[in-house]
Amino acid sequence: MNAIEYIKKILTYIKEHSPGQSEFYQATSEVLNSLTPLLNEEKKYMQNSILEQLVVPDRTIIFKVPWIDDSGKINVNIGYRVQFNSTLGPYKGGLRFHKSVNLGIVKFLGFEQIFKNSLTNLNIGGAKGGSNFNPKGKSDYEIMRFCQSFMNELYRHIGERVDVPAGDIGVGEREIGYLYGQYKRLTGRYEGTLTGKGIAWGGSFGRKEATGYGAVYFANNYLQKVGEDLKDKVAVVSGSGNVAIYAMEKLTHLGAKVVACSDSQGTIYDKDGIDIKTLKAIKEVDRKSLSEYAKLHPKATYIPLHKYPKGGHAIWDIPCQIAMPCATQNELNLFDAKNLVKNGCIMVNEGANMPTTPEAIEYLKANNALFGPAKAANAGGVAVSQLEMAQNASMVRWSFAEVDTKLQTIMKNIFNLVYNTAKEYGFEGDLQRGANIAAFKRVADSMIDLGAV
Repeated sequence: MNAIEYIKKILTYIKEHSPGQSEFYQATSEVLNSLTPLLNEEKKYMQNSILEQLVVPDRTIIFKVPWIDDSGKINVNIGYRVQFNSTLGPYKGGLRFHKSVNLGIVKFLGFEQIFKNSLTNLNIGGAKGGSNFNPKGKSDYEIMRFCQSFMNELYRHIGERVDVPAGDIGVGEREIGYLYGQYKRLTGRYEGTLTGKGIAWGGSFGRKEATGYGAVYFANNYLQKVGEDLKDKVAVVSGSGNVAIYAMEKLTHLGAKVVACSDSQGTIYDKDGIDIKTLKAIKEVDRKSLSEYAKLHPKATYIPLHKYPKGGHAIWDIPCQIAMPCATQNELNLFDAKNLVKNGCIMVNEGANMPTTPEAIEYLKANNALFGPAKAANAGGVAVSQLEMAQNASMVRWSFAEVDTKLQTIMKNIFNLVYNTAKEYGFEGDLQRGANIAAFKRVADSMIDLGAV
């Protein structure tokens, strides 16, 4: 059986045994189809059934999460933890609280996490979890009671040498605090079992900024490789959560001008450049809609989501040179990609997980836009999570400058690894293939070293 037939067989198996999980199928298809030259060259991966093992989680944990709202009513949500692969180290991956969360979403995120973590060259495996609980509109007490109930089950399956969850969409420092507090009550242990903790109680400087900063460091390495840099480039960044805010902050630090960002209700366009201080106050302190930005900056334009019913998203129709999707999966489609290319975009650099559809990626590549794939470009967050684990284990804390220096080095190493791997296998400039092959090789070779089963 050749590599193409082998991959087709595995993808057919996934469709048959994971019905309705379109995001999971998309993620596995993207990775597996990148591996053809490697699988043809090295038969050991087929002989050891590595793909068959990688596409099935080590275990999938699904549980009910009952919690009491402020009116005294009992609500029930579904909790998930998918522990995908621990070949390289303890399971590591975030928890997402969002109404869209289901098993397919968690599996796609967990599968991606295996390869993202591999690229960091740190000793962490891949996992993901979360719930269809939506924190928006809930009081602090409601969120606290939900988190405590969620941890009442999750604590049985995690530990600093077993599985170390972090935050993701809907799970920030507040939620991590409630989760960690309950973990301590249940276990009686103060250990680095969750990352993204508050600085006062075990967190790492630079963790909040890491995913956004890391994505920008990756983009800058890529631009420098082709004789460009970020200075004076016009950028747009989708989202206005943790990743997006700190991507915008670092883009600004490095001389770019960020003119637009978005949230679930609309897009803000400020031709003079987004005021990061105002944005942080609206999103991190007041937790309000981006529409508030236009009230404070009258020259800015707010575009409600329903006012752009063209099959795409308004933010990708704003002229720019650098586009960074930092919100959610499949947010940038073919329609959007065509708008970006038409308006002069030279780079799409992913800050979210799988935010660009396959058709959009192919269009961007065909039109010579630089493409920074998520599993490489947004690996900075999990890298600094592992640095937080290291600090917790040794009971020390590094300065922000130390962490940021380590992050810059990690992101430079990731870029060099994926760029050189793509070149080695005849796909020079295709960092998506380079990332998939490099990440797969480290995990797969380690699986074989450990006995393959």
